[in-house]
Amino acid sequence: MEHLIDRAALDRTVAFINGKGGVLKTTLTSNVGGLLAASGYRVLAVDMDPQGNLGIDLGYARTQLDDQGRALAAALMFGSAIEPIPTSRENLFVVPGGAHLDKAAAGLFAQGQKDPSGAKLALAKGLSAVAPEFEIILIDCPPGNESLQIAALGAAAWALVPTHTDKASREGLVSVAERLDTVTDVNPELDLLGVVLTATTTGATAVRRDARDKITEAFGTGEVLFESTVRFAEATATAMRERGMLAHELEKSVKDGPKWYEVVRGAASAIAGPRSAGGVAEDLHRVAQELVGRLADAETRKASA
Repeated sequence: MEHLIDRAALDRTVAFINGKGGVLKTTLTSNVGGLLAASGYRVLAVDMDPQGNLGIDLGYARTQLDDQGRALAAALMFGSAIEPIPTSRENLFVVPGGAHLDKAAAGLFAQGQKDPSGAKLALAKGLSAVAPEFEIILIDCPPGNESLQIAALGAAAWALVPTHTDKASREGLVSVAERLDTVTDVNPELDLLGVVLTATTTGATAVRRDARDKITEAFGTGEVLFESTVRFAEATATAMRERGMLAHELEKSVKDGPKWYEVVRGAASAIAGPRSAGGVAEDLHRVAQELVGRLADAETRKASA
């Protein structure tokens, strides 16, 4: 069966993927998307995870915008049109995920037995129709659902892999490589945009260096590694999700809010948020800048080829 996809419309589609959970895929998707939208890019964030945590990060979980992935599941299983939903943030649109994607995963697995290419391209078909409306599309992939991961990679032009410095997280890169190989028949231009070290600590220089060396050895080049890393800050991560705020929004809230000495003097009732918010926001801003830079460099090379 022939499947026609407008690949040019998807050339700035990035899948955030790793075979292991808890490596900040959703944090990167939401915050990079939010930063780019705030910078004037028209951004679509697609939540392919049945857990639907992107909605928590962006603050639309359990609101009227949150259909728990029902519309996306229908698009994947039956070819229904994908309808991006505007969020409260200018230029940022979403396709919500959630529990209904478990049914879609089962449906894609069954379809894959009869029409493997169709299952792999289920998301690409729906996204290519709306992609011209956006400058960048970011896909938050689930950590362990093969059918949904493959559908995400079938639609993406680029894979970006967040990973912790520990061995188990780095080994998740192996499963990503396997997924990339799985879709080359329907998406031969799919490439690795890079690897981002996440949840690092400021004092673990030797650990980061060791992780970089091992990733460089695995890929045969250090060029895959983003220069930017994202630090671990539990207080900031907790505050972000509790308030439905992105790191740069929380940073502004902290800067604009009462200072600790005002609380001590009784002039204010509470500190606005954790002081680590500024550092995390800076890290994520650098990742967003580097992502755009890598996309631009790739487009320049392609144009001159």
